[in-house]
Amino acid sequence: MSLSKYEVQIKRVAGQEDILLPQKMSEAASGFDLHAAVSEPVVLAPGERKLIPTGFALSMPPELEAQIRPRSGLAFKHGITTLNSPGTIDADYRGEVKVLLINLGQEPFTIGRNERIAQMVFQIVPQIQLAEVSELTETVRGAGGFGHTGR
Repeated sequence: MSLSKYEVQIKRVAGQEDILLPQKMSEAASGFDLHAAVSEPVVLAPGERKLIPTGFALSMPPELEAQIRPRSGLAFKHGITTLNSPGTIDADYRGEVKVLLINLGQEPFTIGRNERIAQMVFQIVPQIQLAEVSELTETVRGAGGFGHTGR
């Protein structure tokens, strides 16, 4: 089975040439690790959230989106995760990619320059056309949601 390959262009933000570009940490990894492009260490207090720059911008085909997700190790060990997860980078966005981090842990957490802070996974976005109708098709579930199945 042959998989399609998509070209995604990446451009460093001026002044951030020492920041590592997104990279996969293993051959079969689905995500590219993102690095902090902070000019000095940033401390996240418990409950605090901050927008952390990554030092790069993207240009990708219109059928792709980039999703920004937490790193499992940071979440497990320190309670550091991303808000609005997964964050979406749309194909037409050309600004610097930034990561909205929050500290859900008990201790302050310091983010250093070039520290791995999140991961970026690319997804195919299908072309959808919404069609307004007066009635929807029936299902067994119907309108049941938010715990309607019991536990």
